[in-house]
Amino acid sequence: MKALIINKKDLKHNIDIIKDLSKEGKEYNEDIEFQIIGIVKGNGYGLGLVEFSKFLIDNGIKILGVSTVEEAVKLREAGIKETIIMLSSTCIDKEIELLIENNIILTIGSELSAIKIDEISKRLDVTSKVNLKIDTGFGRYGFVYNDLENAVTTLKKLTNVEIVTTFSHFSMSFAKKDKWTKIQFNRFVNAVSYLQENKIKTGFLHICNSSAFLRFNNMYLNAARVGSAFLGRIIVQNELGLKKIGIMKTNISEIKILPKGFNIGYSNTFKTKRRTKVAIIPVGYSDGFNVRNCHDSYRIRDKIRYLYNDVKDFFKNKQLKVIINDKKYTVMGKIGMYHIAIDITNNDEININDEVYLDINPLYVDSSVRREYI
Repeated sequence: MKALIINKKDLKHNIDIIKDLSKEGKEYNEDIEFQIIGIVKGNGYGLGLVEFSKFLIDNGIKILGVSTVEEAVKLREAGIKETIIMLSSTCIDKEIELLIENNIILTIGSELSAIKIDEISKRLDVTSKVNLKIDTGFGRYGFVYNDLENAVTTLKKLTNVEIVTTFSHFSMSFAKKDKWTKIQFNRFVNAVSYLQENKIKTGFLHICNSSAFLRFNNMYLNAARVGSAFLGRIIVQNELGLKKIGIMKTNISEIKILPKGFNIGYSNTFKTKRRTKVAIIPVGYSDGFNVRNCHDSYRIRDKIRYLYNDVKDFFKNKQLKVIINDKKYTVMGKIGMYHIAIDITNNDEININDEVYLDINPLYVDSSVRREYI
């Protein structure tokens, strides 16, 4: 049976590094205690939504951020009472009702969402806490940074809404050049100033995601949203000693001998050069093996560069490896959806059901796979 192994000691190590780093942001923290918002979207970045959230809470992270109504409700059903922020905006009545009923901080991302949240809060006879989103150049939720007059008019009319936090989101904080990130930051600060000048309370401020948090301590404001950095799986240079969290454990399901010149895998891209002993491992790309987190984060030229490096590594014989009995073995042929083939030639000590360990980004591991905290 497959399992995703999470080393609690390493995960705590990463949390402690991030907590220590948060002390470096001072400029906006004088009146409001700095907060780390633990982002637990995507099934807790693959570590298990509830398990990961509880581990963060036990280690001093008191605010959680989610991206879906389902995530928010599941945390409440699991008995988590800490502050939860729903970072996505919604104008759907049923979703707004669920969030309010579960005491979740909602995000206002448009005039319509503001009006809807206010109307439903009034009907439910509550004052809802909300997270105000400013769009500084991401193009999804949020009031556009330089067109806030209507936003101010709308926000002033709300009677059953309390703004407790205001935020924006960087689109390229991972990029080597920081010009665009600085532009977004300045847009956000100026937008907040405009709101405050017009008597709109903005609550505590946050714009940094993991990449920005690791690179720009002058942009911390009152809080930062940290997710992937907890896992040590980041797309910026790791200069802090963050450890990679999550490794797949499975077992050898089959062992066979293939003759010289025999094809392995789809497209016939690999052919044995000798009589080869093969171990079949029940893990494939459906489990996230060798799946890279690049589609959301990189520009076209970045993707081309990674493709070029993949081809170069292939010709340099830098094949993928797995670990069996503390030794590394090579993956042969293309990765299948559910299986890979491993070269174990000249090794008579490997047997059916021996444990195999693979480096896999937890984000891509199916939620049905057991998470094991050790």
